[in-house]
Amino acid sequence: MLRVLGRRTSVNVQKVMWLAAELDLEIERVDIGGPFGGNDDPDYLSKNPNGLVPTLEDGDFILWESHSILRYISEKYGRSPWSPEDETGRALASQWMDWYLTKLHPHMTVIFWQLIRTAPEDRDVDAVNAAVEQAGQLWALLDNQLDGSDYVNGPAPTIADIPVGCSVSRWYAMDVERPSLPNLEAWHQRLQERPAYQDHVMMPLT
Repeated sequence: MLRVLGRRTSVNVQKVMWLAAELDLEIERVDIGGPFGGNDDPDYLSKNPNGLVPTLEDGDFILWESHSILRYISEKYGRSPWSPEDETGRALASQWMDWYLTKLHPHMTVIFWQLIRTAPEDRDVDAVNAAVEQAGQLWALLDNQLDGSDYVNGPAPTIADIPVGCSVSRWYAMDVERPSLPNLEAWHQRLQERPAYQDHVMMPLT
């Protein structure tokens, strides 16, 4: 059985659990990190020296970094459409996963930490406003990608949808001024209709 070490409220754990549910994989999740602690214990650090979550255990094989785990699970246990069958499809999925990490994620992290994890009197309003503006521009870029397409890479969902799909849930859950992006909103609505997304992504922010 696969084991995922990490608390369910972690956006990176949510990515892995969402995909596992879509693939009907039997998986055990263990609460690690955040209020549960354990991520700085020697045993955990021997598996993931970064002390972050998630960590995947597949028998004796151990893997960390959420996007690496997504690629591994989709290629070993997945099936079309989540794991694109051709090289170009897999390359495009990786492109959008990397785009999320390098472009969108840094701004979304600022917004989340300032609005959800920081007391109002301690918030850096200028940092929040700048991050919201930058994130809005990047969500607009994805909105353009979704023009005429139900999902990021075409008519069916792939692992390309998972990182941005987890992030867009937070984008619409936080109290920020958002541009009107009809394609993004329609895509988000489609994701919300998926039981696996409901179970593993749509939850209160903490």
